[in-house]
Amino acid sequence: MRYIIYGLLVFIFAGCAAIPHQYSKINGVSFVASRGVVDASHVKPVVAVNANAAAVMPFGFIRDVSHPEISYNTKRQWFGETRSGAGQYIEALHREGINVMVKPQLWISHGEFTGFLKATSEADWQLLETSYTDFIIEYAEMAETYNVEVFCIGTELEAFIKNRPNYWHQLIKDIRMVYTGKLTYAANWDEFWTTPFWEELDYVGIDAYFPVSAMQTPTIEDCIKGWEKHKIGLRDFSKKLNKPILFTEFGYRSVDYTGKEPWRYDRSMTSVNLEAQNNATQALFDAVWKEEWFAGGYLWKWFINHDEVGGLEDNQFTPQNKPVENIIKNFYKLN
Repeated sequence: MRYIIYGLLVFIFAGCAAIPHQYSKINGVSFVASRGVVDASHVKPVVAVNANAAAVMPFGFIRDVSHPEISYNTKRQWFGETRSGAGQYIEALHREGINVMVKPQLWISHGEFTGFLKATSEADWQLLETSYTDFIIEYAEMAETYNVEVFCIGTELEAFIKNRPNYWHQLIKDIRMVYTGKLTYAANWDEFWTTPFWEELDYVGIDAYFPVSAMQTPTIEDCIKGWEKHKIGLRDFSKKLNKPILFTEFGYRSVDYTGKEPWRYDRSMTSVNLEAQNNATQALFDAVWKEEWFAGGYLWKWFINHDEVGGLEDNQFTPQNKPVENIIKNFYKLN
């Protein structure tokens, strides 16, 4: 009998050891579009950082805001920005066990902020709406074809939504006709309070560039303190809507004052401060990630050619080949 019990215990423990870790959150990266195709060698670094999800971001372009027609899926675009490229990226990520959010984005000429996008006449509103519907339905259909887990219906389009709410309510219905997965919208951190259609989506999506510290090199403790006021509002908002909150983007540059205005990416910020990026990132994980109302997020941003980007002299958002990459890897492993 003793040997039978011993054998059963060995079987049970061996079986438990074979069960892979089950993540409770979306531990994602924003997988930046590139010129060429991707393969396992480009996805392995995503797996190595213990991410379980990635955002794929095809692009549409508006060359003239006075004539807001969206150009997309053209031969002039990089491969990864097109439908065929996005599809190829999705397949490569899925093969390595990485879930996908398709997040179509707009680029306005001269880098104008998409949150200010609005038409100046009814004719131009109709043009923008028709063009945006074509753009977004194209990628919703693609997302359904590739069994994509999450689809984002827009990114930081505050003025468009504020001025044309009825259009967006109808657009969500149209998307639901062709896509059966989870839906979200990527609201800017100071926009999400007034977005009118959260009840029709599955996640409250936020590009989470909340200011958390005014220090040149913020400490973990100061950033956690800075998160407290934001967390109260996020928790209450999630409870009010009975919807989980998803950070459709989050991250910090490796620069001085990275927690003061985390959305800034202008070239005037020339310092390199790896410690600031480390501390702000660790604080976000410590302050937010284990909250019940929080679904996870997608780190901004991750380039496909891992060995050629980032590094100790880089002051941009990417964590690649910087000390913060290990912080992310260790935290994602446990969550």
